[in-house]
Amino acid sequence: GGLGIKLPVGGVTELFDPAGAAKLLGRLLSGFGGLLANSMLIILTVLFLMVESTSLPEKLRSVSRNPDKTLGDLAAFMASVNHYLVIKAVMSLITGLAIALYLVILGIDFAVIWGSLAFFMNFIPYIGSIIAAIPAVTLALLDAGPVIALSVAAGFVAVNIVVGNVLEPRYLGKGLGLSTLVVFLSLLFWGWIFGPVGMFLSTPLTMIVKIALENDPRSRWISVLLSAQAPDRNTS
Repeated sequence: GGLGIKLPVGGVTELFDPAGAAKLLGRLLSGFGGLLANSMLIILTVLFLMVESTSLPEKLRSVSRNPDKTLGDLAAFMASVNHYLVIKAVMSLITGLAIALYLVILGIDFAVIWGSLAFFMNFIPYIGSIIAAIPAVTLALLDAGPVIALSVAAGFVAVNIVVGNVLEPRYLGKGLGLSTLVVFLSLLFWGWIFGPVGMFLSTPLTMIVKIALENDPRSRWISVLLSAQAPDRNTS
């Protein structure tokens, strides 16, 4: 180079294998089809749950010893879950659009695909945003070099900080009352049982369990452990 420094091309090739990275990107792209299939499965699952929820009150009324209290708890739960899902969907849409626009500005290929991936992955707590960033950063590294790849990674981090730490807490408020540790562990648990569908629906599913435990005096203490904060002693 101009400074008289000779770079060993073979050593650079050993450290970074373009062919291997291209194969990795190909696997990531092929996995996107599986992601879309899982997304459709999740959408169908939610639709069936919504259809079933219309007949659920009458079923509970016929079997519950205290139907008024049971239906009241169900209504409160459905309102909380609906609030969570609507806000989460809006925040995910903002995330996806912001990521896609940022990648278009940087000139990254398949920006709409990466924005769509960011939208879907934002429903998965904590690790979803990391998974969404991997293929876009990999493509940027192969196509434009490490500087642009770092810019892409920084964009993902910035968008998720603004949306996840500023906007979501403001509009979700206290959310569904689950502790951070419980949300993360529920992600692993439901993902292990139901796969991708369980990961997307981990928070609502855990809330169902929490409310069921809360309504039984013998198991109410478990519900307290799952909560974000201890209840007021004066109201318990």
